[in-house]
Amino acid sequence: MEIKDLNPQRVFEIFDQITRIPRPSKKEEKIRKYLLDFAAEHGIAVKTDPVGNVVMSVPATPGHENAPAVVLQGHMDMVCESNDKSFDFNTQPIPAYVDGEWIKTRGTTLGADNGIGMAAALAILTDPEVVHGPLEALFTMDEETGMTGAFNLGEDMIHADILINLDSEDDAQLFVGCAGGVDTQAFFTYKRSFSPKDFRYFRIDVAKGQGGHSGGDIHLGRANANQVLARFLFNIGKKHEVQISEIDGGNLRNAIARAAHAVFGVHTTHKEDIVAEFNKYVATIGEEYGDIEPTLELTLESMDQPEFCIDPETSKALISALYACPHGAMAMSRDIEGLVETSTNLASVKMADNNRIVVTTSQRSSVESRKWDIANRVEAVFKLAGAEVEHGEGYPGWKPNMKSPILAMARDAYKELYDITPLVTAIHAGLECGLFLQKYPHLDMVSFGPTLKDVHSPSEMMHIPAVDRFYEQLKLTLKKVADTKK
Repeated sequence: MEIKDLNPQRVFEIFDQITRIPRPSKKEEKIRKYLLDFAAEHGIAVKTDPVGNVVMSVPATPGHENAPAVVLQGHMDMVCESNDKSFDFNTQPIPAYVDGEWIKTRGTTLGADNGIGMAAALAILTDPEVVHGPLEALFTMDEETGMTGAFNLGEDMIHADILINLDSEDDAQLFVGCAGGVDTQAFFTYKRSFSPKDFRYFRIDVAKGQGGHSGGDIHLGRANANQVLARFLFNIGKKHEVQISEIDGGNLRNAIARAAHAVFGVHTTHKEDIVAEFNKYVATIGEEYGDIEPTLELTLESMDQPEFCIDPETSKALISALYACPHGAMAMSRDIEGLVETSTNLASVKMADNNRIVVTTSQRSSVESRKWDIANRVEAVFKLAGAEVEHGEGYPGWKPNMKSPILAMARDAYKELYDITPLVTAIHAGLECGLFLQKYPHLDMVSFGPTLKDVHSPSEMMHIPAVDRFYEQLKLTLKKVADTKK
């Protein structure tokens, strides 16, 4: 069966169209045009702001004009991760397909985060069976790499009393809070030196890790490829002089690094030792991660002598800092069982222009002081290694309101439909809700969505039956709002 033929058909027809439109973060021009064309085709009022956010609005169902106004909210961009380096997210459609009860892809992220939220909002706007009050739909840009759209949402863009965020990933769960976050970058400046001729050079690759969302999956103990790489280089550096020519790992600040590699050399007299050490290390990693990382691969191959290497002082400092840098869940919530409170992600290591190496990390916490505490700890590690360190602007968390009227309506809707009381919780990932609350303090907010797995990784998939439940819950929730008055 094709995606467009699934139920609810209106939602999946639109989702199928969205998967065919390139929409990397900061390159949302094509999906924005799709939204504007969609509004024109269906006679929906639409406006944009200078940063590129899009708001559509439709009048209330007759007889419900005095109900509180609702804005449905999702983001335009998607995380672009692929097992195939030749795949071009700027031009190619996502290779999505149906596999039983799941929609999957062939080696790329699916973009259900947040394509399904957009699809549901557009379906609601054009579904004649939906009963609703005054209704808006807000589509923000660049959520995944900085929440640029939410930070810069134009004045007078939305007029709602209630915001329903459609960017959650668990069926039968309602989210009323999220972590705040901040990015921390370290910059190493190195000198290039001619690579020694009496050294043997190798390339080590860490590949095919599970990766995943640096918020939602950070507690699962998955391997961070950057640290798997750094650990090996640090350990052999304790025994041998190591010359590093190239290093690269991870990609996105909000994804756990799935792959990393380095080109390095040791004196020719130690080449057999390196091979032996590597074989022992592969066995150790296999024992430590076991079923957590069933596809993780470590390989070592001989390389021709490179022309240049990183100077030994910077090389040693970099590897030590990468090895020492905190990564993973740092603390669990004392308010919500099983919820990560504070975490940090060693996201990427990149060689840049002007003899610089840029290390990007991302910190999250539902406690503002602890968010900055872990960010400062990461700063301390890299400053001790001689790097320059910068923190991003950061974004706020969203404090739960357990007395929220829209929470009660969304919970009652799911209970009426499926005789299951959904779990009310918070999410360790970042949602844009905290930023909306800063701009519009009166907003009553809730977030829910269908079940997605392994988002921000090429294993991302979406549960088809959960989409139907999500859409029916959304429709009934809107009816409950429509039946109330301001």
